[in-house]
Amino acid sequence: MRSRAVSQDELAERLARYLAERLRAEEVRVLRLERLAGGASRETWGVDAEVFTNGHKQQLDLILRSEPAGSRLPGQCQMEFHLLRRAAEAGVAVPAVLWVEADPEVVGAPFLVMERVAGETLPRRLLRDATYRDARRALPEQLASALAAIHRIDPQSPELAGLPRPPDHQPAALYELDRFEQLYRAVALDPHPVFELAFRWLRHHAVPEDRRTLVHGDFRVGNIIFGSEGLRAVLDWELAHVGDPLEDIGWLCVRSWRFGNDHLPVGGLAPREVFYQAYERAAGKPVDRQRARYWEILGNLKWGVITILQFRSYLHGRSSNVELASLGRRTAEVEWELLRAMKGEAV
Repeated sequence: MRSRAVSQDELAERLARYLAERLRAEEVRVLRLERLAGGASRETWGVDAEVFTNGHKQQLDLILRSEPAGSRLPGQCQMEFHLLRRAAEAGVAVPAVLWVEADPEVVGAPFLVMERVAGETLPRRLLRDATYRDARRALPEQLASALAAIHRIDPQSPELAGLPRPPDHQPAALYELDRFEQLYRAVALDPHPVFELAFRWLRHHAVPEDRRTLVHGDFRVGNIIFGSEGLRAVLDWELAHVGDPLEDIGWLCVRSWRFGNDHLPVGGLAPREVFYQAYERAAGKPVDRQRARYWEILGNLKWGVITILQFRSYLHGRSSNVELASLGRRTAEVEWELLRAMKGEAV
């Protein structure tokens, strides 16, 4: 966590010194340092820098990801660094990571530095703009291939030993359900009968997974960089863990990530069956349709609990972000989706 508050100007100066040392440069000038939106568990900064070495000038376009003040998960930048390295080796499109620094004294917090990938991240542009017509056609296959490659990464490798994982004796679905029910009991001050029903329904229908793999944990259209040709990078690996690979497939199909294209459950891009078959081709593993839908329902419930948590953060003054306040209205949407899914509609 941060050793003390660091101003943006001081952060730029410290970062310039760090980059000069790493690059063995005579001088580094940080021309622009911009806090980027998105992500509550990291501070993300866009960095434009000039590097002077032996009379030559080089332009760098970088991303700085740092652990926020008061982080309860120290060491997560190192884990993200290792995950991105392993993902790149596995053929997943990810930003190239350059350095990771655990010493909070360097810029005020542990951080990692990566190359910036050009492209767009806003899902509504992906699903609406004519510019991305070809991308919409290509992405289901590309996302399936990326997810299959993620699930092939060995989670038992030493550098990934610190990843969260369910106990050997407990199905991953029940482990995840327990975590979110505990969170729900802590933050839900008002009654939510649909959530109570969903917790019972999911316990009744839970079955053990047939394998455990690395799970991205937040694989959805809002966490990728895309261009007119499709996928350019998979982002936001903070929630990676070991579990059932169908968790990622179910999460990608959560209704809130469709952005109005409800007739195309896979991120507003494709029918489920199209994606399931694409994943099977890429992974060489069958997709159990019933368990995939189970994880989709569990994903909707998890998102519903998160909407309550985020709304409470605003209501209780822990955050002034009005976007968190607006998430309170999404809880009812999740309840409606859970009722439809448990009833068996659109299964």
